[in-house]
Amino acid sequence: MIRYLTQRIVAFIPTLLGVSILIFSTIRLVPGDAIVAMLGTEAGMLTDTQRQSLEVYFGLDKPPLEQYFIWLGGVLRGDLGLSVRHGQPVIDVILARFPVTLQLAIMAVSIALMIGLPIGVLAAVKHNSMIDLFGRLFALLGLGMPSFLVGTLIIYVLSVYFKILPNSGDYVSLIEDPSRNISQMIFPAITLGFAFSASVMRTTRSAVLEVLTQDYIRTARSKGLSEAIVIQRHALRNALIPVVTIVGVEIGYLLGGTVITEEIFALPGVGRLLFNAISQRDYALVQGIALFIAFNFVLINLIADFIYIAIDPRISYAQET
Repeated sequence: MIRYLTQRIVAFIPTLLGVSILIFSTIRLVPGDAIVAMLGTEAGMLTDTQRQSLEVYFGLDKPPLEQYFIWLGGVLRGDLGLSVRHGQPVIDVILARFPVTLQLAIMAVSIALMIGLPIGVLAAVKHNSMIDLFGRLFALLGLGMPSFLVGTLIIYVLSVYFKILPNSGDYVSLIEDPSRNISQMIFPAITLGFAFSASVMRTTRSAVLEVLTQDYIRTARSKGLSEAIVIQRHALRNALIPVVTIVGVEIGYLLGGTVITEEIFALPGVGRLLFNAISQRDYALVQGIALFIAFNFVLINLIADFIYIAIDPRISYAQET
């Protein structure tokens, strides 16, 4: 087990290194630079001396390879650069918005699991019944409706007919006012959790159906165990591996920010920050957010590997042999 975990942690480093190279190179392919992003059209009015001074200030006078290693050294120290639009360090700007996205991700995944897991298990246990049919229709509906449509319908129904939708644009944190914060976050979480619950339901149904055909399930039933115990202790535990996989991917996606949902509900999260940074050509901030998102993805997948072992220790043994 220790060897398996060590291998996964070691693989964490070159993955992030490769991502950092890709992000740094991609940003350099975008027209313009930090000077143009800061001054806009006025950048064309700079004298050669003024531009050279600004290039030295932003480190643009050095070769790209040297720029990369300087940036990488700053990243290792927690310095992602300076946002020209916010006038603050990039890491400070990101961390100020991240709690909103983190809370939204946790709420959305919780809603998806509370809905998708029970429906998926019931659909598998009651295979080809009305419950199974309902589950499959629910999955098709959830996967077929894009999040922006669900969010728009929620806003329209709650604001026009029920007039209970909280005012957008006046977000308050969970610490300041918990009840108001939950009322502002619950509908965006439902918007994201609805589609994800459909994926959880389909994955759970398929995994449980496959597990129910295994020999150890028939052995457990032959021992006289009740169907509930067979499902909970034997079938569901062994069917969780693919569910953990999609949950890990979805959490990584959500922690990267959901641009459309955050924009619809006017939430000051990482996704909306990224959209504004791209619109304002704040390249240092775009670069920092992209690396932050990649770090979240890799970290969540590493945690998912640990959960795999906790669910089924045979995974680590298989890797070691």
